Amino acid sequence: MRRISRRDFIRLTGRAGLMGPVVGSLGASPLLAACGSEADPVTPPGNDTNGGAGGRFALRLPQAVDADDLRLVAAPTEWDIGGGLRAPVWALNGEVPSPLIRIRRGERFRAVMENRVPQDLILHWHGLAPPDHMDGHPRFAVAPGGSYQYDFTVEDRAGTYWYHSHTHHHTGEHTYRGIAGLLLVQDDEEDSLGLPSGAREVPLILQDRRVDPLGVPFFEPFGPALMAGYMGTQAMGNGVRDPYLEVDTAVYRFRILNGSNARIFRLGFSDGTPFHLVGNDGGLLPAPERLTSVDVAPAERVDLLIDLRGHDAGERLMLRSLPFSLSGGMGFMGGQNLQGDPLALLELRVARVVDDATPIPTSLPPVALPDPADSVRERTFRFDSRQMNHFINGRRFEMERVDERVPFGETEIWSFVNESGLPHPVHLHATHFRVLSRTGGRGRVFPWEAGRKDTVLLQGFETVRVALRFTAHRGLYLLHCHNLEHEDLGMMANILVE
Repeated sequence: MRRISRRDFIRLTGRAGLMGPVVGSLGASPLLAACGSEADPVTPPGNDTNGGAGGRFALRLPQAVDADDLRLVAAPTEWDIGGGLRAPVWALNGEVPSPLIRIRRGERFRAVMENRVPQDLILHWHGLAPPDHMDGHPRFAVAPGGSYQYDFTVEDRAGTYWYHSHTHHHTGEHTYRGIAGLLLVQDDEEDSLGLPSGAREVPLILQDRRVDPLGVPFFEPFGPALMAGYMGTQAMGNGVRDPYLEVDTAVYRFRILNGSNARIFRLGFSDGTPFHLVGNDGGLLPAPERLTSVDVAPAERVDLLIDLRGHDAGERLMLRSLPFSLSGGMGFMGGQNLQGDPLALLELRVARVVDDATPIPTSLPPVALPDPADSVRERTFRFDSRQMNHFINGRRFEMERVDERVPFGETEIWSFVNESGLPHPVHLHATHFRVLSRTGGRGRVFPWEAGRKDTVLLQGFETVRVALRFTAHRGLYLLHCHNLEHEDLGMMANILVE
């Protein structure tokens, strides 16, 4: 009897819609044990067959597509995650990450999403403020075989945004399997700064993955992982495991998204090399900040200028998630909770010495922010996790229930209160907010929380106050935790802007 290859096994089971359960049991599967190795050799984790050394694999830099008559087809497929090791994924247009979309402020965004995965699907344009029927609310999810048409004008300022599935109960699964990509908005204000572009602009989605003994990611959250969130020990960059990037002795712009389901990264270089923070969720900051580390929770973005002009050819720098401790504890999660554990994310290999005169900006354009002095009311939202459930103000999400009614155009102050020791990255749709204060826990506002934010991290027992106003559209939008397991289990609320 002919032995099927491991690649064929994954392809067949993945296309049957069984990727999570099957891949999660690959190590013990009798069927996989019968798969041949001669016809399809598997690269063991740590071996480098991609032209580099040290067990790392070349980072893929996605090619941009225009947001005009864009067709996004969601379907099961398989993807090379480095060194020829293929994994089952769900992908848009067969790519992981999903296609990089570029658009200019004021342009029309037109796209159709075709759903060929075996679950309902809808896409959310994270950080943008489109009309509510374009935003990706889960009530608009389409069944397998269906499609959804997006058509709106992008009025948001230049910045690093992204998009991902927002299907209720399945956002974590879909994002983990591959349905997520960057969306970059450009405008004249940002163009005037002369920031690095072309090969020296690096769009980067950082994620962690749980992998089987062969190094193939799998998704099987249960027990403590439904409380802490789904985390793993395998670093991924733009869909590649243990990536490296060859660089010049020049200034680079890294546009970084934490696309993980639950894991917080403390980004910094192993040798303490500093960088300049110039932007976050809502575009450019009011002023640049020189830092040696920055915390990035799931869904948060940072825009970093990394100056490599003082380095020599042959040098290597490792971008890591540095170790840290959570306020509030949560040690009882055991091995399920990897928050604060160090992780090597991306190695920079200095390959060429060049002349580069790119200036590091000393100032940035002013940012319009809500003035708390204009606030007409305050609201409080309490985030709590207990007994495998996650709540906002004591309630789990219901699709049709309106949790808060908010007047259009009025400035309000909202308090996000974490009543548990678990961290909650809180995300609000359809607008950005200004972080005013943090009490409890870390007890301060950080440089990466300046400017306009759409996601803010609450560590254990922290309270964060923000000022905001909805000025783009009326309609039904979402407030939720962006720990995707928390979101899928009910930590979400409907906000009706009227």
